[in-house]
Amino acid sequence: MTYINLKNFLKLFITASCFLFANLSTAQTFRILVTNDDGIESPLLISLAQALNELSNIEVVVSAPSENQSGSSHSSIGGPLTVRQTKIEGVTEAYSVSGRPADAVRFGLSQLGKGQDFDLVVSGINRGANVGDVSHLSGTVGAAMEAVCQGVPAIAVSQEINGVDTASSTQFVTELVERYKVDQIQEGTIISVNIPAGEHKGIAIRPMGDSYLDTANYELISTSDSGQIYKRNIALQVSENDETDTFAYQNGYITVTPLKFDWTSYESLEQIRGWNLELSN
Repeated sequence: MTYINLKNFLKLFITASCFLFANLSTAQTFRILVTNDDGIESPLLISLAQALNELSNIEVVVSAPSENQSGSSHSSIGGPLTVRQTKIEGVTEAYSVSGRPADAVRFGLSQLGKGQDFDLVVSGINRGANVGDVSHLSGTVGAAMEAVCQGVPAIAVSQEINGVDTASSTQFVTELVERYKVDQIQEGTIISVNIPAGEHKGIAIRPMGDSYLDTANYELISTSDSGQIYKRNIALQVSENDETDTFAYQNGYITVTPLKFDWTSYESLEQIRGWNLELSN
């Protein structure tokens, strides 16, 4: 298990920052596109964009859904977008987009990156965790996935709904961005960060785990000639696999999980090729 002491982790960021400050005179402006799935008016997005904009030699542009799009995954509305320029104090440019998070990212990268491309997309801070297989449903992670599809690296950030100091979350993200500028990871990879409530025990680098939500519970609540209506009951469930992000998150650790868009089961390719599938005459 890979647990990292929080103080030691922050020391690494401070060292990286010193390196950056020593080279600012020759460094090109680092452009960040900020988005989310909770909507452009989310206080968490505003706090994050403002905190990132305070970093040296960084330009922040916001392109986010005009309304809450939680749980929209990597979907798109597939039609025309209504885009409105708005204002976020301390941020260079901000635009509300009448689409999904992926639409906002696609628009931002293609239309707002002209002249100088974006170096990074940061999606969040999401209100609610996106650990385990819940990540597949997340508009926050979906926005980051769209960035990767467009060839731009991304960080997706989520935090517990209650009991989290947002200032502490934004500080962690800004330090992560500073570190990323010095030591970029493999192309096509998303860094998914989840911040739990309460006092943090440290940072856990973990693979995606099992779900912390039981979402397959349906209750019949009414029957009529037009059909039956079922209510979905969602319940929390506890992970018992201590090697996963879900377990670490539920036990008080900030989790950092690298994700990739490629869902191919490479282990199964040769097996299926061995089926010798052919078109019927």
